[in-house]
Amino acid sequence: MPASFTDVYDEKYLLLTTFTKDGRPKPTTVWGVPEGDKLLIITDDGSWKTKRIKNTPRVTIQRAGALGKAMGDPVEAVARILPESETREVFEKVTKRYWWHAWWWIPQAIFRGGIDKVHAAIEVTAPAPA
Repeated sequence: MPASFTDVYDEKYLLLTTFTKDGRPKPTTVWGVPEGDKLLIITDDGSWKTKRIKNTPRVTIQRAGALGKAMGDPVEAVARILPESETREVFEKVTKRYWWHAWWWIPQAIFRGGIDKVHAAIEVTAPAPA
């Protein structure tokens, strides 16, 4: 039986695949925080993945190793960029889950201009039933 969104979304390391306007897949390793029936991700504001999500909300997620090697089958999902007002909250949740990276994660965000200025929050959910 193929994996479902809930089978994958709480994995420690994930591969998020976004799609270009012409349908080409662009996989990226991400850190995610499961919350209820959604996955929260923090990334650089203006990154290619945020631009692709704004154009095409269809994404896939799949388990990945710590170095980004795909493991298991991809699972269809839908992503959206959250309002700026939610960025800091998502940043804090990701920091709490991956606390052992905080020694470089937080200072680099501050050095680059502040958490709210350089990051964007992404919400990923299972697609609506057909």
